[in-house]
Amino acid sequence: MSTWQFHTPDGVNDILPESCAAKRKLENNLRDLFCGRGYQEVETPGIEFYDVYAAGGGLVPQEGLFKFFDEQGRILSLRYDGTIPVARLAATVCREAEPPLRYAYVGNMYRYDEFGGGRQREFTQAGIELLGSQSPEADAEVIAIAIAAAQVCGIKDLQISLGQVEFFRGFLVEWGISGEEAELLPLLIDAKEMVALEELSDRLQLPSRGREILLRMASGYGTFDLLDEMTSLVSHPDSLAALQNLRDILTILDDYGYLHYVSIDLGMLGGLDYYTGVIFKGFTYGLGFPLFSGGRYDGLVGLFGRDLSATGFSIGVNFILTALSRQNLLYSPVEGIVYLGYDPGLRASAFSRADQLRQEGMRVICDHRNQTPAMLRRQIKAEPEARAVWLDADGRLTWLEKEV
Repeated sequence: MSTWQFHTPDGVNDILPESCAAKRKLENNLRDLFCGRGYQEVETPGIEFYDVYAAGGGLVPQEGLFKFFDEQGRILSLRYDGTIPVARLAATVCREAEPPLRYAYVGNMYRYDEFGGGRQREFTQAGIELLGSQSPEADAEVIAIAIAAAQVCGIKDLQISLGQVEFFRGFLVEWGISGEEAELLPLLIDAKEMVALEELSDRLQLPSRGREILLRMASGYGTFDLLDEMTSLVSHPDSLAALQNLRDILTILDDYGYLHYVSIDLGMLGGLDYYTGVIFKGFTYGLGFPLFSGGRYDGLVGLFGRDLSATGFSIGVNFILTALSRQNLLYSPVEGIVYLGYDPGLRASAFSRADQLRQEGMRVICDHRNQTPAMLRRQIKAEPEARAVWLDADGRLTWLEKEV
């Protein structure tokens, strides 16, 4: 006899009242932040055609998609992320909207191959997309909102790694690296595999300057100082333009007052087939993976038929909850219940008075079970956050003290 009706599938879980209240508070904080920065919230379907994620040769690994069929045999997928559906929407439903477009979203995503260690197959993701601007101001705006998003959710310890994929592409061209070595290099750099990089440098017969650039990509951190150092080492126009782009973004982030959060990491090379410029990740302690990530992806919207540059970021709401919990910063925003007791025959009056208290922001239950103040005091004794109020025959409300 099956007992699966008593369980949830791997990678999903029930969210109990206290955690659910904290999660909803975070979502509302993020919505208010995005709205206040001029972003309009959109809601894309929880179910997309598989072709949306297969565009451009496969935007996401198909192994990560929850796939099924509709009645006509077409392949469907649960929503994998927020960015790709927004790109589809901007190129189709909102095709006539004048750029720049600023969209925000908060919704549940589904990934088949991600669960465990704080990751879930079903999770809530929030994010923004700024479409139709190629300026460093747009990139800096998105990064600044990502930092503000972590702050508004209560994250106090935050570090941002900032990279630029065009710098690496310029490096490949400058030193004539292609084929298998060009595919292997970003993996080794991103993983900081210094010994393997030395061996590959020998195999490529890189001169000292090329070798130094490669090793600094894997190990160098800083801000303007690192940009100055790398500018003196490279000569390819794409690499130099990438460094200038980072310099411009850093200058703008300094004007936001956020420069102290940021460190340049030119070895951050994940998603080379997707990103077209600046990339960034946000980290906090107690979490073994990024709290948020984003970057510039100018080629995405074009896959759906509209030439529109784009930059954006996403943040995991469940990740925020995990980080806050591990940092002992998580609190429940739920106020205690107010139990309103009343004399027999005063039910209509009790309902009316309960509505008045609710308009004052209280959470009120009309308690018909406890017919005396003493009984009501015993009711709230076991609930630390609960309060009780008694409505007597004269229409007076009296707040009751808990039994000791």
